[in-house]
Amino acid sequence: MTVDTAPETASAAPAGRALRRGGRMRDYGILVALLAIVVALSLSTSTFLSTSNLVNLLDQCSVVGLLAAGATVCIMSGVFDLTASASLALSAIVGVQVGRSFGVFTGFAAAIAAGALLGLVTGTIVVRSGVNSFIATLATSIIYRGLAVVVTAGSIVYPLATQQEDFGMLTWPSLFGLTSATVVFVVVVAAIGVLISSTTFGRRVYAVGGNAEAARLSGIRVGQIQVAAYVVSGVCSALAGLILASRAGSAQSSMATGMELSAIAAAVIGGTSILGGEGAIWRGVVGALLLTLIGNGFNLLGWDTIYQQVVQGCLILLAVAVDRYLRKKSR
Repeated sequence: MTVDTAPETASAAPAGRALRRGGRMRDYGILVALLAIVVALSLSTSTFLSTSNLVNLLDQCSVVGLLAAGATVCIMSGVFDLTASASLALSAIVGVQVGRSFGVFTGFAAAIAAGALLGLVTGTIVVRSGVNSFIATLATSIIYRGLAVVVTAGSIVYPLATQQEDFGMLTWPSLFGLTSATVVFVVVVAAIGVLISSTTFGRRVYAVGGNAEAARLSGIRVGQIQVAAYVVSGVCSALAGLILASRAGSAQSSMATGMELSAIAAAVIGGTSILGGEGAIWRGVVGALLLTLIGNGFNLLGWDTIYQQVVQGCLILLAVAVDRYLRKKSR
């Protein structure tokens, strides 16, 4: 037995080192890219490091960052969520409509509950139908957008005139001059990060995304974990919807169209493997910040924003290529 296991031990050591190197590259590579852009913008513009620009930068990142956190949880569990922006719009509409009758705070609570319910419905459809999550959530997102149009009759919905000030509370200055939206974003992302990194649920998310069949055989209820991931994503979408509605003072069915793709892009750029089982919430958020920084830089430098999409696409391709390379090296 000693003769048989020695080669296995010897071969396992390089594989372990490769995995650790791959993990460090995922961790620090995104931070190096972020730092490089920060330094470049600091040197090329005089306004990048101004307090107003930094506050605005974090405020703009809050919506994509929340969606990216939800997308990261889903991808790590082995599924995709293309309903994020549609859930965002429908939840915001529910928040405004309920708020008109029962008050702004009740409306906000209803929006979050609606986001969780939509996530539950989406997860149940994916798990019960057995259809690939990409296709299933694409179809479900179309349904949610349609419901948003039906509920609003295709028009913009507003809170009552007497509620406008309270409804805009997420735009108010808060801690350290940051907007309330930024504070909500940081608190929620930190909570999700702890949930994933320090709880049994988080360990099961990684297990299910890494190998669903092995997780099932070890007693983990794979379907329940994936449904829970969609619920987390739904809550993040609802909060992002409230932020956008609070800024605009209204909600409509076309809110944040296509933003779910930016969220998935942020997660992938942050090092979350599209094959599941690997990733971290903080890296997905850094990916969102990186995308926001690129947009901010284009505006400050006066560059044509058409090329912004080209840069973002190149980043996504690079992130996926690096992920594939690291996986091959760890085998």
